[in-house]
This record gives sequence, C-alpha cells and structure tokens, in this order.
Amino acid sequence: MSRTARTQEEIRRFLDVGAVQVAELDLSGEEAALRPGPGSPPVTHGEVFLLVRRDGLPVGTLLGRVPEGGDPTTVLASLARQAQTQVQAQGQGPDTAEAAGGTTAPPPFTSVVVATRERAGQLARALDSLLAQDHPHFEIVVVDNAPVTDGTHDLVHRKYGERVRYVCEPVPGLATAHNTGLAHARGEVTAFTDDDVVADARWLTELTAPFAADPELGCATGLILPARLRTPAQVLLESHGGFAKGFTPTTYDPRNPPRDEPLFPFTAGRFGSGANMAFRTEVLRAVGGFDPATGAGTPARGGDDLYGFVRVLAQGHRLHYTPRALVWHHHRETWADLETQAFGYGAGLTAYLTAVLVNRPALLPAFLARLPRGLSHARGLTAVRETGDTEGSGAGSAAPGDHDTRTTHPWPRRLSRLQRRGMLYGPVGYLRARRAADGTTGKKPSGGRTAGGAR
Repeated sequence: MSRTARTQEEIRRFLDVGAVQVAELDLSGEEAALRPGPGSPPVTHGEVFLLVRRDGLPVGTLLGRVPEGGDPTTVLASLARQAQTQVQAQGQGPDTAEAAGGTTAPPPFTSVVVATRERAGQLARALDSLLAQDHPHFEIVVVDNAPVTDGTHDLVHRKYGERVRYVCEPVPGLATAHNTGLAHARGEVTAFTDDDVVADARWLTELTAPFAADPELGCATGLILPARLRTPAQVLLESHGGFAKGFTPTTYDPRNPPRDEPLFPFTAGRFGSGANMAFRTEVLRAVGGFDPATGAGTPARGGDDLYGFVRVLAQGHRLHYTPRALVWHHHRETWADLETQAFGYGAGLTAYLTAVLVNRPALLPAFLARLPRGLSHARGLTAVRETGDTEGSGAGSAAPGDHDTRTTHPWPRRLSRLQRRGMLYGPVGYLRARRAADGTTGKKPSGGRTAGGAR
C-alpha cells in the first residue's frame, strides 16, 4: 500500500472515531455526585470520559460506558469504586503527604497571566473561571498579543473592569506575551494559563500552595484534562495522553535527578505544559524569562514553556507537579489541527533544546554526556504507537480515560512522520525566530491601554 493510500485509510479510520461524553464524579460520602464536564450536557447512555474526585480533589480518570436505560450515576460510581479498589490493592495512588492536605500555610499573592489573540469568546469563558478561584489574594493580567481589532480590549474593559488588568503587546509570539505579563506581574508567584481553558475552582490555590511549603521551589505545574471530546481529533489526542501527566505528585530536584530520566532536565515535556504552570516571580525574572524566539506565533512553533522549565531547573531550583491543580482544556477539533499540532510539537521540542544550548552553552557538556542513554527515549517520543492490530482493536492501542493503559485508537503514522519532520525543522525555525527577535531586542514591553487592577 502506498503512503498516500495509507494516509487516506488512516483518515477514514479517524473519521469513524465517535464522540465521548465528559463528566466528573465525587466519591465522597455515601452517595456519589455526578455532573457533566464544563460546557457539557447532562450525561446519558454511551461512552463517558470520567474524572474521579474524592473530597473534591482529582484522583484519577477512567473510560466507562453507560448502557441505554442505565442510570449514569450508579453505573459510573460502580466503575470508579472498582478502579479505586484495584489501585489501592496495587499499593498505588497519590503521594500521601500531598493527599493528606499538604501545607497549611496560605498560598502567596499570585499574578495570573493569560496571553490571548483575537479570541474574545474563549477568553471570557476562561476569565469567568479564573475570577471564581478560591485563592485568597491574586490578580489577573490579560496580555493582548499583536491584536488586529479592539475585541479583547473592549471585552476586558466592558465586562471585567477593575477585576482584570489589560496589557497590549504588539510584538507577536507567545513567549514575548508571557514576558510582558511577567514584567507587569505584582505577585510573589506568576501563574500562566491559556485562553482556551476552564480552571477548576481550586486550581490556583493548589498550584501555588507548594511555593509556601518549599522555599527552593522555582516552578509548579498541574493537571490538564479535556473539556470536550466531541470530535475525532479531540478523542484521538486524549487517547494518547493529551496534556495530562498523570495523578502522581512528583518533585523534580536537580540535586537528585530521577533515574528513569536519562536526559534530565532536558526531557522537559515530562514536567508539565504551558497551559498550567507557575513560577516564583523573582526566579523566572532572574533566568531572563522565556526566550522570545520560542513559542506559538514564531517560526519556532513552540517550546517556550519547556525552555522555562529547564532554565529554572538548571539554576538549581526544584519543580513540582501536582494533579490537584486542574484546568480543563478545549482541544483542537480537526484533522488539519492535529497535523499542525504534531509538526509544532516536534519543532518546539528541538527548538527549545536549541534555545537552551544557545543561551546556556555551559549546559552543552551535560547534554552530550546524557545523550547516549537518552537516544532511545528521544526515539520513543515520535515512534508510531503500534497496536499489534492494524484495524485498531488490539490491546496495545489507546483510549481516553486511563493515561497508562491504552485500549482503543491507534496513532496515525502520518502524525508521527509530521512530528519527526518538525524535530528536524525546529533548530532552523528557532534560528529564524531569533533573527526576527533581534530586531526587537531591548524593546520594553508595551504598557498599552490598561483596565483594572488587583483582587
């Protein structure tokens, strides 16, 4: 079969992927409480991607099926309890210290930065969820990146007034926008999220509390789950892990590198994602913020968040991942989106590595020393996720719901090829972006028009 024919077959199978409902269920107390995911209708029969909570805190996900005529709460609660029993029997589960409630110290004053460009409708949904946070002291800064209309400015001014600060950054690029937000941040901690998320009510408290408990902590990241699984693209992406990093709290310490990370700290994709991250403000400023030649909106296509993680770790600060800090992300919706995303992931990966080594050449010996043991790991990032069954029904393929066990949808070879091409392009894209950024080097972030202040 020719490559074109294989791609057409992959697209045909892709289009056959059905929608999956999104819901969450809390097992606290005698009666489980089921509710639909953010923006989703009430749960009916069919497949359901379920977030399981206990005492309001995320503890796991599963994929369940509600039979026609069945009660969704009863069926899904039974599945969730069975899954929890199995996890407990295997001695797995959340870190006991974090699960027990972590620190009792109040979280620090935090600035939340949201970079956006011409997506006022999505931004409003995100801001509504951010303003509903239970964090005791925070501010929100919206950075309008290279706007072509007044839509974002007018939304912030009209709907949010003094509750949200507006800043305009005319130079395009996500890293540049984040640096502008960092420059305007007043908080001890600066958190970053995207305009296409809905933040859980405890997101900011859980993301920033670790900074109060650990003075050596430079960065924290959190859990990202799908807000909707309505299209084949959304289901396929989540079937292969999405943006989630699991439900095990993990602290990465450069003084005690993990043995299962041969390229640590350069395997930064394991640490978290830019839609759910926070930094100690003085630490991020001390390392120079994000490289403006990385990130969406530049020829590098991505890698700005990974660059930030590595720079902070390379300075000796710890990074903590907590599944208790949850945002719901609206995944991209089409096959074309997935192609763009696959190429961008590959490009961003090698672009950020290029950025780290260009900006910190002293790290090159450490990188080269780790490279031989890390080559197999790097190949695994883009390896075709073989199912053992070309029709996608084998036990080795993937399904949304369990980020360790794969059971349904194969990953298309075309997307793996695009990611590998992106990896080859990444260093070139970074150097092109760097040349373009040189024209704005030394330029102060625009204060723009402003609206609002701190909460």
